[in-house]
Amino acid sequence: MGFMDDIRITGDPVLEAVCEPVERIDDDIRELADSMLATMYEADGCGLAAPQVGVLKRLVVIDVDWGHGDKNPFVLINPQIVEASEETRPYGEGCLSFPGVTVEIERPRHVVVQATDLNGDLLQYDAADSLLAVCLQHEIDHLDGRTLLDHLGPMGRMRVKQQVRKAIAEGAKPGDVSSPSERG
Repeated sequence: MGFMDDIRITGDPVLEAVCEPVERIDDDIRELADSMLATMYEADGCGLAAPQVGVLKRLVVIDVDWGHGDKNPFVLINPQIVEASEETRPYGEGCLSFPGVTVEIERPRHVVVQATDLNGDLLQYDAADSLLAVCLQHEIDHLDGRTLLDHLGPMGRMRVKQQVRKAIAEGAKPGDVSSPSERG
């Protein structure tokens, strides 16, 4: 069972909090990861960070392949970016905590991320010019209390907040990347 109804929406202070490291990989962490994966799939997302479901732990789940019919989930515990290119690229990003909008964000083209998996093994992810590169950065931002809004200037923040409010009023749910009126 997922946390679909518990996905935190922009404006919730938990989304601005810095998460605590996971000290032990135990059954609670495994259950949280399973629930987060179920929630992410239910919401048609490709990534979800623990604070998005109200848990202030450094845990993210990612699956950039499942939209193509295959499930290939990653569970990253205490992930950190250890290398990022100076060269950047704009990406149109959606976020389960910002229903009904897509925001163009400038991010490094290439990142190297280290994280622990559920078996306690240290893994390294090397991603460039891909959805995985964007997703890794986006989800790690959540762990540091950063959202899409933190990548925008004051006018952009105001515009996106208005778009989200309008989209929610029209019935947008987490996982929607355009407002219901734009979908027709």
